[in-house]
Amino acid sequence: MKSLLLFAFLLPTAIQSSANLSAITQAISQGDAATLGTYFDESVEISILDKDDIYAKADAIGVVKQFFSQYQPSGWSTVHKGAARNNDSQYCIGNLNANGKTFRVYIYMKEKAGRQLIQELRFDRE
Repeated sequence: MKSLLLFAFLLPTAIQSSANLSAITQAISQGDAATLGTYFDESVEISILDKDDIYAKADAIGVVKQFFSQYQPSGWSTVHKGAARNNDSQYCIGNLNANGKTFRVYIYMKEKAGRQLIQELRFDRE
């Protein structure tokens, strides 16, 4: 009985996290920095190729928008995803095709105020 109650309690969180991840990867695949930015925490570590810094949310959106303007996404595939045992954080690794190049994308999210928010986003040339 306890297992059933625990499952019923955690299911909505797992469904919400999955929906957020789906929306995040869709925004990346479409090059939609504004939508992606709605999932950023107030400060986000952004690493694009060799440039790595911590940005305020608005600045992070601008940096990602600039990346998408230079490299127009044309495809996305999820390679791996996972979550911490207590579901307070999760990650996703995928491949982004853009302008004939492939980028390995790493997304790290942590729960804050009941939402999974992006803490770190990396774009590395494959």
